[in-house]
Amino acid sequence: MSHDTATKPGKRPVAGEPPPSVGPTLRGRGAFRSRLSRWDARFTPYGLVSPFFVIFAVFGLIPLLYTGWLSLHRWDLVQGDHGYVGLGNYTRLLHDPYFWNALSNTLVLFLLSTVPQLFLALGLASLLNRRLRGRSLWRSLVLLPNVMSVTAVTLIFAQIFASQTGLANGLLGLVGLDAVNWQAHHWSAVIAISVIVMWRWTGYSTLIFLAALQNVPRELTEAAALDGASRTRTFWSVVVPNIRPTILFVVVTSTIGGLHLFAEPALFDTGGVAGTGGSDRQFQTLMMYLYERGFHDFNAGYAATIAWVIFVVIAVVSFLNFTLARRIASKG
Repeated sequence: MSHDTATKPGKRPVAGEPPPSVGPTLRGRGAFRSRLSRWDARFTPYGLVSPFFVIFAVFGLIPLLYTGWLSLHRWDLVQGDHGYVGLGNYTRLLHDPYFWNALSNTLVLFLLSTVPQLFLALGLASLLNRRLRGRSLWRSLVLLPNVMSVTAVTLIFAQIFASQTGLANGLLGLVGLDAVNWQAHHWSAVIAISVIVMWRWTGYSTLIFLAALQNVPRELTEAAALDGASRTRTFWSVVVPNIRPTILFVVVTSTIGGLHLFAEPALFDTGGVAGTGGSDRQFQTLMMYLYERGFHDFNAGYAATIAWVIFVVIAVVSFLNFTLARRIASKG
């Protein structure tokens, strides 16, 4: 055989010649792998995040929509549907003095417990961020109230604020003040409940703030000190703007928690009917009123209406707090 006509395995294609043909099997495999790679890049991320959306739909979105549908009906918790009433439950709610009383009590408790709690937590976090002796122990002790059961904490404080033998009245007697029936009056009850809420949740917010403070570059505070800024001025002008996202997160979560208070005031009411918040509803919150209508009166449709109104109130107040906190942090 001539060398001119022999085909060598390593022969390069001559310019102008068509490339050697590839078998149909190889072409099919390459096309399939290319499509598979594109599908993987396009759909795999959706598959990885889909469990969250499935769980949210099953336990969040569907119950929310069902509650909205329920609020448009006169629905008994035991006997079921008694007919479509449209916006009748909402109209009734707007003229319900018990609802406005519960809303007022909820906002007062929120202002007296959540707002001071945030400033106290920020101050404690700043203190624990310094070089203290045994600071690991102090940080653990700050979180201790949050680890304890809310039932145990509230029952202990209910004994502290007892009208006859409570520690609070004993301390008032030492300074010459008369004993207070803490559960019988509006302001004394909301003050006592606010103390319980602050004692339980301040440590939790403190540790979140502390984690944010530890990520603030030390060079910024040192530069401010070299420029002659005081420690207070450095904190508000340098440190606080750098932890603004954490402040906004804590403000929103604390607002949500403060506006659906239930366990603390419900357990503080040791002598009344469950959900009424005292003999004259002096510290009944929105969640307690929802519980009373839904599980005491079995009026599930009206309770669903209250739930939707609570959702709107929390959304509005959270937005206002978010806006206010963002402006304070940016101007600090």
